[in-house]
Amino acid sequence: MINYFFENIEKIEISSKISPWLEQIILTENKKTGDINYIFADDAYILKINQDYLKHDYYTDIITFDYVKGKTISGDIFVSLPRISDNAKMLNKDLEREFLRVLAHGILHLCGYKDKSKEEISVMRDKEDFYINIF
Repeated sequence: MINYFFENIEKIEISSKISPWLEQIILTENKKTGDINYIFADDAYILKINQDYLKHDYYTDIITFDYVKGKTISGDIFVSLPRISDNAKMLNKDLEREFLRVLAHGILHLCGYKDKSKEEISVMRDKEDFYINIF
């Protein structure tokens, strides 16, 4: 089950198409949907999570905590809505597309994809674009 929560930020409407799309990503990656929580927040909230749990002192658009067991995908995905908006403007991208990219990015992390090396980033971007185009 996919859940959406809001911390320190005004609630936004999540399209009814989002959860089935995320579940389709999981199925396409040969995984099963477990308990997935998206926590949308402001920059300060995400920064605090980054500092407290990852010992990183910088802003980010997404932090994923992996609770995957076997093929069942579960986790907490913290998303900074202001970072998504700023990134969309900075990269001259559509806001909805950037929002979808970040949501898919979290799921792909839970499916086992990484983004530390240039090669991993390239694979991640290709996967994100593939799934966004399906949406």
